[in-house]
Amino acid sequence: MSDALFNLDREDARARHAALVKEIRRHDEAYYTHDAPIVSDAEYDELRKQLEVLETQYPELVTESSPTQTVGAAPSSGFKKVRHAVPMLSLANAFSEEDVNDFLDKIRRFLGLPEGEPIELVGEPKIDGLSCSLRYEHGKLVQAATRGDGAEGEDITANVKTILDIPHTLNPGAPDILEVRGEIFMNRKKFMSWNAEQAAITKKPFANPRNAAAGSVRQLDASKTAGRPLHFFGYALGEVSEKFATSQEEIRLSLAAWGIPETPYKLCKNTAEIMAFYESLLQRRADLDYEIDGVVYKVNRLDWQERLGFVSRSPRWAVAHKFPAEQAVTRLEAISIQVGRTGALTPVARLEPITVGGVVVSNATLHNEDEIRRKDIRVGDYVVIQRAGDVIPQIVSVVLEKRSKNPGPEYKFPNTCPICGSHAIREEGEAIRRCTGGLVCPAQAVERLKHFVSRLAFDIEGLGSKIIEQFWEEDLVRSPADIFTLEERNKTSLTPIRAKEGWGDLSEKNLFAAINSRRTVPFNRFIYALGIRQVGEATAKKLASVYGTLENLKSALIAAQDETGEARADLLAIEDIGPSVAADLIGFFAEDHNLQQLERLESLLTIQPYEAPKTGDSPVAGKTVVFTGTLTKLTRAEAKAGAERLGAKVAGSVSKKTDYVIAGEDAGSKLKKAQELGVTILTEDDWLALIGAP
Repeated sequence: MSDALFNLDREDARARHAALVKEIRRHDEAYYTHDAPIVSDAEYDELRKQLEVLETQYPELVTESSPTQTVGAAPSSGFKKVRHAVPMLSLANAFSEEDVNDFLDKIRRFLGLPEGEPIELVGEPKIDGLSCSLRYEHGKLVQAATRGDGAEGEDITANVKTILDIPHTLNPGAPDILEVRGEIFMNRKKFMSWNAEQAAITKKPFANPRNAAAGSVRQLDASKTAGRPLHFFGYALGEVSEKFATSQEEIRLSLAAWGIPETPYKLCKNTAEIMAFYESLLQRRADLDYEIDGVVYKVNRLDWQERLGFVSRSPRWAVAHKFPAEQAVTRLEAISIQVGRTGALTPVARLEPITVGGVVVSNATLHNEDEIRRKDIRVGDYVVIQRAGDVIPQIVSVVLEKRSKNPGPEYKFPNTCPICGSHAIREEGEAIRRCTGGLVCPAQAVERLKHFVSRLAFDIEGLGSKIIEQFWEEDLVRSPADIFTLEERNKTSLTPIRAKEGWGDLSEKNLFAAINSRRTVPFNRFIYALGIRQVGEATAKKLASVYGTLENLKSALIAAQDETGEARADLLAIEDIGPSVAADLIGFFAEDHNLQQLERLESLLTIQPYEAPKTGDSPVAGKTVVFTGTLTKLTRAEAKAGAERLGAKVAGSVSKKTDYVIAGEDAGSKLKKAQELGVTILTEDDWLALIGAP
């Protein structure tokens, strides 16, 4: 990471932060939404790392629009949906011993522990497979589900029951309800022989064991799953009817006793032991029967895990220490420009195909025009490409000693859109150049439609990228609402869909069934589907929880155009909604054509009001709270996390709609404003008593 990142003044840091947020969100969308990643794990992780550094230096920059708030991808509509009783989240990453120490230091700060306080961790291999949750009731396997988007997954029970090492009945002693979280994977050696057979039959071998495991479990015919060399390792818990352990190690020992297959693990008491375990697994990686891409560390004490809780994307008490990326050298044959739904022009390297880490790659991210210029990348160069994980790699550097004596010219980034010819401009402080064509740019319109039907949005099976492009070219679908009128228009068409090349009666019927199954949609998914700049999945959920319904959201954001009005203040009071995100939201609802599209969609759909998470009989569920001053019994982070777990809305500023202000020592302007507005003010002890904290 460049030292320059640590020497930015406040304004430069704000500009760099905004650019990073937008860039990372773009990569999240490509990976999770379109299954078409344009950046390697290593480069993506570096961007996130830079974002975290800036947010640590300038806490006021922290916004919920950060893409670090997203998890996985929405479940496929080919399987029944399963709502997880306890969310299945992903993990934050570490890449060095320094990162691991930072992870431990953050835990100490959150819990208010003394500097250097020992923290026991359980280390275990990070299996490169498919995350799965097994639900046992009274010792019997009753349900298996994929992680999906973390909140909702796919019911794969029939398929999982064909995996021989997953017990259908547990050994005695397990709780009445026990959800075991783990990973489905393929044995590495068995994968090689099975994949060779697969290639001979279908001519389409799987790229790696992880893809093969995921594809095998998602077979609609469970008998096909039964013929594949699948295995399972369990390592964590979801819902349980009673507590049976006080540590992560006790969980592992209990799962093994009840018959759940497990990976080896090590209880580490200091950083030296952690790194020794990491190095031993790295050295033995090639000899293991299963693919791993790192080591996972989990806080051993469960009471500390409970206090640490979660951020929206991952637990605070666990981290994945990733192995180094793999590299290779190949020739850059061409540079092409892709145009995204927000008009972003993204350069992509077209490579002479080469195998990296067992996967053939032919494309790599070039990131942006600054990166091309900084690395002096030219068509015809031999380049070092780096791959970490199952994604398109990045170009690390040019092999200058292999450059031709008469190299090609420096690459000149276009200042017009390659699709519509409109000017492409780069705003101050941004790394991205954007097409100004807006609605007249076909690429942006098509990408918006792809986003609308994507898995984290409406999740319409059968409406993939190629079909959207086909329907756009044939003038069948030009707006999201057109999707839901397609069936009616098709009935009177002279060339119905079933008559088109590659279609038939059954495929047409399945398409309309998939569309009709999505006529009812949760409010937060609807917001995300609109494709508003800087509004990712987490921000969409936050907006849905605050405003509740589309009518409320529209009214509030139209009113928020008044910079001095209460609606604008209420919007900015939402935790992590800063001026930039607010401007994009207000701008979207200020456009007449957007409001017209919303009206059309409302007439065709049922948009379910936001349903708050169950919080039992929490006395603060639905209340808006603001913390100010220095807390002495809880850290600020722990207090906010605890309030949100109980269903409260944590705001960043005080308004008439604030229910409680919790004032610690040396409280300042927020306390004064609460007094002026007559908001209920609580001490830290009052708050703890209200929520029933011990």
